[in-house]
Amino acid sequence: MSESDDSALAYQALQPDDILDTLESLGFNCNGRMLALNSYENRVYQVGIEGDAPVVAKFYRPARWTDEAIEEEHEFAAELAAADIPVVAPLRIHGATLHHHGPFRVSISPCHGGRSPDLDNDDLLRQIGRLVARIHLQGERSEFRHRPHVDIESYGIDSHDYLLDNQFIPEELEEVYIGIADHLFDNIEAAFDRAGAVREFRLHADFHPGNVLVQEDRVHIVDLDDARTGPAVQDLWMFLSGDRDEQTPQLSILLEGYQEFRQFDARELHLIEALRSLRMMHYAAWLARRWEDPAFKQAFPWFNSRRYWDEHVLSLREQTALIQEPPLAWYA
Repeated sequence: MSESDDSALAYQALQPDDILDTLESLGFNCNGRMLALNSYENRVYQVGIEGDAPVVAKFYRPARWTDEAIEEEHEFAAELAAADIPVVAPLRIHGATLHHHGPFRVSISPCHGGRSPDLDNDDLLRQIGRLVARIHLQGERSEFRHRPHVDIESYGIDSHDYLLDNQFIPEELEEVYIGIADHLFDNIEAAFDRAGAVREFRLHADFHPGNVLVQEDRVHIVDLDDARTGPAVQDLWMFLSGDRDEQTPQLSILLEGYQEFRQFDARELHLIEALRSLRMMHYAAWLARRWEDPAFKQAFPWFNSRRYWDEHVLSLREQTALIQEPPLAWYA
């Protein structure tokens, strides 16, 4: 059995004693209190510390990112925090942010509580726009060397191929799925052509309301685990919800805050539905890739049913139509 297989087995069988042993090896005096946090890609726990505030321990899924890619994420988070952007960055312990203990890779971060943002609060939405712009100003200062791009290939085509190659799409839906996906890819490429050569740089890339914690008037941004290079709108569109009439004023408020710090290129509005489509495909393949993990079968029992794939195909068909519509209106 290879070292990577050993790590995967250990990760699947991660026990409270493993967590406490790992933190104690880093010098923490744990009090035995532990709470599993809402994370599926990695194993994340709030761990009580004797005489001090609790910390958050993230145990990384083996083989997903290289050590270099994880450290690059940590460097980006630290850079943002140093610029007074409220990003929760891993602690530097013994000169490092990524630690190895037996088969595990782990980082330790401060613990910040909070609730999900109320997106009906215009002031909060405007504040989020300002924070995204400040992240992007820092993101433009350097480049990722070990992290991928938000692109059609990795989010769309690779996802499409994985689902077909591993027979997740029901046989009776395969022909329909392939036809719709091919048509969708053509429309996604056309949307990117309409947007033109927009600037790409380091992003959060998975910035949605679940990665924002609000406590009174304070906001904290968490989980840069999916940080990638891409266009600015990737960090904005997931805060738009509802139909077109509902999204238009939300966009206006977000960009009102954004433009206080950085100019937004309106051509990127052509990409919103294209990026939404790619995320749908990426999400379906993400669940499929993790389907042998018992935690996924427990958390997502509706996945891989005929009803799920029927709805997925229907959603992709609807996205094909949405991409062809004019972009959301925005008047700077």
